[in-house]
Amino acid sequence: MSDLLSAFGPFAPLAHRVLTAAGPLSTDGSHDLSHILRVWRSAEAIAREEGGCDLELLAVAVLLHDCVAVEKDSPQRPFASRLSAERAREIAGDLGWDAARLDALVHVIEAHSFSAGIEPHTLEAFVLQDADRLDAIGAIGIARCFHTGGRMHSALYEPADPAGKDRALDDRRYALDHFKAKLFRVAVGFRTRVGQAMAERRSATMREFVEAFLREVA
Repeated sequence: MSDLLSAFGPFAPLAHRVLTAAGPLSTDGSHDLSHILRVWRSAEAIAREEGGCDLELLAVAVLLHDCVAVEKDSPQRPFASRLSAERAREIAGDLGWDAARLDALVHVIEAHSFSAGIEPHTLEAFVLQDADRLDAIGAIGIARCFHTGGRMHSALYEPADPAGKDRALDDRRYALDHFKAKLFRVAVGFRTRVGQAMAERRSATMREFVEAFLREVA
């Protein structure tokens, strides 16, 4: 793990300390260490373009934003970011940060989830929300969609009407429905200029994939 955490640059020792304190990483391939590394790469790229971001705070927020695992089909899912935020406060309490800095960390993590409905109000919160949303779309978003569908025992698509033209979408039953039900909408309304530009490119990738998929099953 230490070699992979070199992606955090000067924060690599901090990353190792934080993840060790957080305990075992998720076994869900959509929220494992590779997810953390992808979100960090996106977050760092956005933050450096935007300027003025507290990178140390952002790094810890990325590391701990999913530190409490909640399955997609759990009734606790809307509260996942709040649960992770409070756990992050406990973990970061050992870093010697003052109360205001811990509060800032909690806000970044609890506001990162779009479904939580918490309005972000700091640059670091904007950046983490954008970076985490980017990982849900594009080529990696396609892979995560079908990976999660498999975990939830969903079918790939509804064979009589794959595009969902004459039926209600049901992305719990059909993985392909998730694109129209949610993922195409995720690519709109990013908080940062850089994040929005990245989202538009990834959205185009998803739309091309879905069009090709529908051609093949027609």
